[in-house]
Amino acid sequence: MNEPTSESASDNTAAFVAPTADAPVTTAFSDLGLAPELLKAVVDSGYTIPTPIQVKAIPLVLAGRDIMGGAQTGTGKTAAFTLPILQRMLPFASSSPSPARHPVRALILAPTRELALQVFESVRSYSKYTPLRAMCAFGGVDIRPQTAELKRGVEILVATPGRLLDHVEQKSVHFNAVQALVLDEADRMLDMGFIPDIKRILAMLPVARQSLLFSATFSDDIKRLADSMLKAPTLVEVARRNQVSETILHRVYPVAEHDKRALLTRLLKSGEISQSIVFTRTKQGCSRLARELLRAGIQADAIHGDKSQHERIKVLDDFKNGQVAVLVATDVAARGLDIEELPYVINYELPHVPEDYVHRIGRTGRAGRQGKAISLVSAAEKIYLADIEKLLKKPIEQVILPGFEPESGHEDAAAQRGKRAVGAPVRAPVAAPRANDRESRSPKKRMIAADGFDFSKPYEPRGEIPTDAKAPPRQPVRQAQKIVAALLGGLGRTEE
Repeated sequence: MNEPTSESASDNTAAFVAPTADAPVTTAFSDLGLAPELLKAVVDSGYTIPTPIQVKAIPLVLAGRDIMGGAQTGTGKTAAFTLPILQRMLPFASSSPSPARHPVRALILAPTRELALQVFESVRSYSKYTPLRAMCAFGGVDIRPQTAELKRGVEILVATPGRLLDHVEQKSVHFNAVQALVLDEADRMLDMGFIPDIKRILAMLPVARQSLLFSATFSDDIKRLADSMLKAPTLVEVARRNQVSETILHRVYPVAEHDKRALLTRLLKSGEISQSIVFTRTKQGCSRLARELLRAGIQADAIHGDKSQHERIKVLDDFKNGQVAVLVATDVAARGLDIEELPYVINYELPHVPEDYVHRIGRTGRAGRQGKAISLVSAAEKIYLADIEKLLKKPIEQVILPGFEPESGHEDAAAQRGKRAVGAPVRAPVAAPRANDRESRSPKKRMIAADGFDFSKPYEPRGEIPTDAKAPPRQPVRQAQKIVAALLGGLGRTEE
């Protein structure tokens, strides 16, 4: 890490023995050089063996290195940055009630409220045996309690970009003591349009800081963002980009669009699916589907961006507690939801972007557990299925249930992919024949009347018109009279 802004930088370096980047692979948290207070909290959380991303990232963060981390969801990357950051903040921990002794030293940015709360819960859980203070700032709720808590002082601030900028405008947060910055789910930040906000925040932070960027995928835009905020970063990647967990079983049910809800109801009532998240593309469709499932006798509820934060928290709590069996969600819930042992994810509608399929089904099959991803695919969605199979580099098993046959012309994904092949020749439209082209015109049908008159030939009078016949006199053309509309009594009168 660059030199911290705090005057106790040298004490921070001496407070622990920083493992080197070439540390051997370990099989226990106790081998990673973590402080006893943190190890005790980890044990209380039920963890004993670190995941690959934790083994690789924790020593590097403790050593002060900038990191560009890539790992699929459910690999434990939250602990991979929260644990070492907490350790780096320990030398500054204070039990003093003075807000001046508790400035913001670590800033963690997350794209959604759900993910921010998840990270905050990890920070609070791992720091419970330390005097360090942490809080979570997100939108959709009253800002005043957050402002009051910030004024009392916190060392670790987890926030969404929009709400953090609200606090900046109110001058309730200051960044002059920030020593560590974490961008979690950076690719989701990009998708949600937060990059301008991120750049504004970066401009306010001290230049001398440690920066960590974690992302499930690395696009060119993410690389450019990393170049602007990281200094000589170390790439930590434990999974290929857009790789799906091998513990997830994929299955597709080809079905007509109008039969989707009936098929979903049958699957949910089969007794095999105890709990599942069902993904839709729109907020309106999400709420409508949840209501229809409730009418069908299925305990379902919806979560999407139009719901208030209080409503979303209640729905998630009900789902985690088992009071709700089916959570109908939009892609706002594709990341940040951490449901232990979630057995099923169902795509009621396929996403337009294949990477979103990876993030959706990442809610199941976590931490080595088995999971199942089911997709209901209509004929119009086969083109998206082809893109998903191309990303996965394998075909997905298709099962047709009797009574829910797909529409006619429901082509396989390979044929649809061929239609979208890049660089495929495009046939030019055939020009219509010109009106004066005799050879291109089709011959006219002969239309013969009962008396032998041929309507297809030019008209020719049968008799001669007498020369002395007088044409009827032409009627003089009557000039149009102007109607004069009067305000009082003159309506309908004509102008002489």
